Amino acid sequence: MTSTQRQQYHLPSGRAAAGPYAVDVTPGSAGWGHSSLRVLELPPGGSHTFATGDSEWIVLPLNGGCTVVTDGETFDLYGRDSVFTAVTDFAYVPRDTHATIASGAGGRFALAGARCSRRLPARYGPASGVPVELRGSGNCSRQVNNFGAAGVFECDKLIAVEVLTPGGNWSSYPPHKHDEHRPGEESELEEIYYFEIAGHDGTPGLGYQRVSPSGHGHGTDVLAEVRGGDVVLVPDGWHGPSMAAPGHHMYYLNVMAGPGAAREWLIRDHPDHAWIRGNWSGVPVDPRLPLCTAPRAAEGSRTAAAPSGSGAPSGPPEPPDPTDRPLSSHFLPPSQ
Repeated sequence: MTSTQRQQYHLPSGRAAAGPYAVDVTPGSAGWGHSSLRVLELPPGGSHTFATGDSEWIVLPLNGGCTVVTDGETFDLYGRDSVFTAVTDFAYVPRDTHATIASGAGGRFALAGARCSRRLPARYGPASGVPVELRGSGNCSRQVNNFGAAGVFECDKLIAVEVLTPGGNWSSYPPHKHDEHRPGEESELEEIYYFEIAGHDGTPGLGYQRVSPSGHGHGTDVLAEVRGGDVVLVPDGWHGPSMAAPGHHMYYLNVMAGPGAAREWLIRDHPDHAWIRGNWSGVPVDPRLPLCTAPRAAEGSRTAAAPSGSGAPSGPPEPPDPTDRPLSSHFLPPSQ
């Protein structure tokens, strides 16, 4: 595979920009059939309306809060100050409609999408309902915010989660794949990684992402230095590790969808590296985790404190509470 072919799967910040979007990955631009990702940056008082077309979407605040209006419903998203400080609420927007996103203080908002058949109702996803999971152990510890995971929040095809990796740790490890349909063993899913990396004293952070050929599909082969705003496309192949440089926490948003009738995330570990799971038993999870937690649900009110000046509705803030949901201290295969 040539250098040019490799580069199409690693899209440095700005390369995937189009129109109003800082990132605009569509099935057409990615050369595949199902998964999409947009990142919308709004100035204070800004708004944007888009047609959902043949895809379902989740609007996920990366920083700031917003209001989402769609299908006669209005959802006020409190959002967060950054991806490293809080679990956020979100809104589901169905296919074949329009949605308007507006923000009083401005912010950045991810739109995770997937082509789908069923038209499900528009819904609000509270931050308190997001299961926060710890996977791996030792320097393979990471946090997964399962806001749009299969079995957690109903979608037709879309699967989406956030992964937080403390500086110096590896995640998406052992390398794994989901590029074949093997009933009960592996599902066929295209995947998008969108990265944000914590800086230090004004110095931007960095990390590394590996994808290696599995013998299926395009023979995807990537070894990329990734920085904030970068995207890596994974149409096939063993993917992982995702390596966070020491001193720089790594965040990535995973967006997945595929042709299978069942919405499920089934993976196979790389046979050369699957043994590492056996070494995790008895090794404690990185004590820096969780980096942030979901707030406890409060009866009769929404639960996340609005970022200052977000334009989202005000109310008594509910501080994050690590007892809100059980946090696993064990590796939970399959591991992302």
